[in-house]
This record gives sequence, C-alpha cells and structure tokens, in this order.
Amino acid sequence: MKDAKRKDTTGKDAMEKALITGIAFNRDEAQLTITGVPDTPGIAAQILGDVAKENIEVDMIVQNVGVHDNLADFTFTVNRNDYERALSLLQKIAKGLGAEEAFGDNTVVKVSIVGVGMRSHAGVAATMFKVLAENKINISMISTSEIKVSVVIAEEHLEQAVQTLHKAFELEVE
Repeated sequence: MKDAKRKDTTGKDAMEKALITGIAFNRDEAQLTITGVPDTPGIAAQILGDVAKENIEVDMIVQNVGVHDNLADFTFTVNRNDYERALSLLQKIAKGLGAEEAFGDNTVVKVSIVGVGMRSHAGVAATMFKVLAENKINISMISTSEIKVSVVIAEEHLEQAVQTLHKAFELEVE
C-alpha cells in the first residue's frame, strides 16, 4: 500500500491540523475469546502467560468485566498462522479455569488510522467509527494510542473500509 498524505482545500499539505497520515491494515490477524472467566487478579497474566509459553505473540487485548457473577470475557488477537494452536490452547485454558467457552475467528483484519496528535484532537476516533457504521462495517475490537486508532473487522470489509477511510480523512494515494 502506498503512503498517503492529507491535503487541505488549497491542495497544500495540512500540517497544523490533527494529521491522519495514513491508513494501515494487517490481513494476518485472528481473534480469540474466552468467556466467563473468573474476574480475579491475575487472570489475564495466567491466560497470556500460558499463551506466551507456547511462543504465540499477542497483539490487541480487550477484557470486559461482566455486571453479574464476577465473570469477565477476555479477547485478543494473534497472527493468523498461530490461530489453530492458540484456539486449542485457549480451549484447554477455559476448561482449567471453569470458563464458559473459548472460540475464535480467523477471518478478521486489523485496520488503523495513523497520525500525530490524536488525543489532542477530539473526534478523530468518532469519525472513524461513524464512517465504518455508515458502511455497515461492524467493529469487534478497538485499540487506541497516541498515534493510531485500530479496529478489528471482518476480512470481507477490508477494501471498503480502507477506501472509505481514505475519503473521510481526505487522504489521497500518491
């Protein structure tokens, strides 16, 4: 994928605005979830420790604590090449923890908007989410940092997501 630059209405590079300098994506993602794990200190360390022992690298991580029963859901992404091993391992972990279930999806991708000053410019993430929603693209995970906002979506929507985000953030491919 080529680099993209943001242009202002006069055609000059817009340096003083919140700069979204590009859209990045990764097709080699798989998402794994374990539901109904005990919401106790150390549970994330236990799950990810077991995954790390198998030399499986983890990228995005989301933990949701349930309102009732002191249970949590734990979702993370791995490289698609590690999906089968990671899923098998997570199913064993789920049984050992007395969790509800472990499942995954190896037909997801990660799409990111990349730029400078995202935290100091309100609405950048909201714009991304709105554009995806308007195109009926569901988000299954979100991760943010100072320089990027990443989402996990179904692989079938990758091209549409990249194109519509380029348009929304006024990026042109050079």
